[in-house]
Amino acid sequence: MTEFQKTSQNRIKRLPKRGHYDRDTIYKILDEALICHVGFAENEQPFIIPINFARVGDTIVLHGAKASRLLKHIETGNPVCVEATLVDGLVLARSVFHHSVNFRSVVLFGTGRLVEDDQEKMAALEAITEHLIPGRWSEARLPNRKEMNATSVVSINIDQASAKVRSGPPGDDEEDYALPIWAGVLPMQEVPLSPVKDELMTQDIAVPKYVKKYSRKQK
Repeated sequence: MTEFQKTSQNRIKRLPKRGHYDRDTIYKILDEALICHVGFAENEQPFIIPINFARVGDTIVLHGAKASRLLKHIETGNPVCVEATLVDGLVLARSVFHHSVNFRSVVLFGTGRLVEDDQEKMAALEAITEHLIPGRWSEARLPNRKEMNATSVVSINIDQASAKVRSGPPGDDEEDYALPIWAGVLPMQEVPLSPVKDELMTQDIAVPKYVKKYSRKQK
């Protein structure tokens, strides 16, 4: 299916016209976002954990220490909620009430499992690395057996999902348009700065092209 079914969980209730349920919109946002936030409840106490991730098909893969409370929760098949947001601009209206943010966000629901197969586990770690910075996996040293044994990888099936998108100029009250106040949008984007080399480097190595040309924007 090209769209996720609308349910009581994923349906956008506040400003539903901003809602999107198609996989293309949702997956593009996930693929551009660096960090997601995973919500779960343990002993009736809610938690939200920020973590880097990658999308592999219709799943989200995460990794961390074997002792991670979040990963232990996921690997036992408990439900989780995952959120990611991209900020595209600050919307400055003439009135404080109508100030807003241009954004693209995704909320998804699913259950997970522990990735135990070595080949699948390595593929997930590659996906997470390449999501962080494409081109790095083929250049850096790959995980050894000790590191693999110390790392848990989980895969969360995207059972339900929706995106919410706000774009465009501010929307003021009609009587406020004549006010002598600047209004508009201040665009925002995640832009890398100049690379800073590790002072412990023992060789004079050029900055890789994939570092110099790095961008989070989807092609």
